[in-house]
Amino acid sequence: MKIRLVNEGVFTTEEDINVTLTPPENGFYWIDADIEDLVVLQPLFSMHDLAVEDCMSEEEQRPKIEIYEGHYFIVFNSIRFDDEEIFLRSLNIFLGKHFIITVTKQKINELRMVKPVLWEQQASTPDLMLYLLIDLVVDNYFTVGDRIEAKIDKLEKELIMSTKKEHLNEIISLRSEILWLKKGLGPQKEVLLVLYRKELRLIGDDLQKYFQDIYENAVKVSETFETFRDLMGNLRESYQLSIANRANDIMRVFTAITTIFMPLTLITGIYGMNFGYIPIMDWEYGSLYMIGFMLALGIFMFYLFRKKDWI
Repeated sequence: MKIRLVNEGVFTTEEDINVTLTPPENGFYWIDADIEDLVVLQPLFSMHDLAVEDCMSEEEQRPKIEIYEGHYFIVFNSIRFDDEEIFLRSLNIFLGKHFIITVTKQKINELRMVKPVLWEQQASTPDLMLYLLIDLVVDNYFTVGDRIEAKIDKLEKELIMSTKKEHLNEIISLRSEILWLKKGLGPQKEVLLVLYRKELRLIGDDLQKYFQDIYENAVKVSETFETFRDLMGNLRESYQLSIANRANDIMRVFTAITTIFMPLTLITGIYGMNFGYIPIMDWEYGSLYMIGFMLALGIFMFYLFRKKDWI
């Protein structure tokens, strides 16, 4: 657990948690805690049992905002994309009049990124930090969206060059993750709606209007992922069409080869009959003439099919 006094963006480390119970003369306290620290923090800040239970739950929590006496409890999902899988990590926030407590199970990059932003904005209130932190979380969705778009473009180019069975697995997996993300964005937009529309005494009126900008960005992200879902559907159709075209090409080649060999098979069938007399059977070089004729016929048919673009 890290305790910091933040005043005009300047951090001062505190060692005693009891100091945070009294509002500072200037600034606010930021307590960056782990799940295990809730045992200490809950009685000190009168955290509701349900909020603590949500933080400690192993199940994925739905983004939400709950208003309690003395503080708000906010759950927001941070996003991470490692090129193979997309992860959502819960960011649990307790917002008070003179403090903000962030509780996480894993490391969240936005908590590291918000530090220089607090200094740049000369932050001295917890509601401003809440705004800056959530703004970073939503902006990161755009970054992940750009990487997903690049992956979709790469898949599309690979499908055009050479279709492989592995591509179908990638398409299905990526489409499922996009649908999962889009489903999770709905509750986050609801949280942002509450933050900028509802009268909240712990968030300044002037600052509350800025949450509308974050909400609009969240809507854009949701629309972007909706577009990605459609693109993945198109990619799947392209994959199936490519496989069908490849099968048609293979069947066309086989059909052409079979057609070429049909007259040759007819000739060899005729000359394999046990008739008393068959033309050129008694010639000294009859077999060579016949083989040459069959070879010339096969070559002629091959080039005829090539000219007509059948093979």
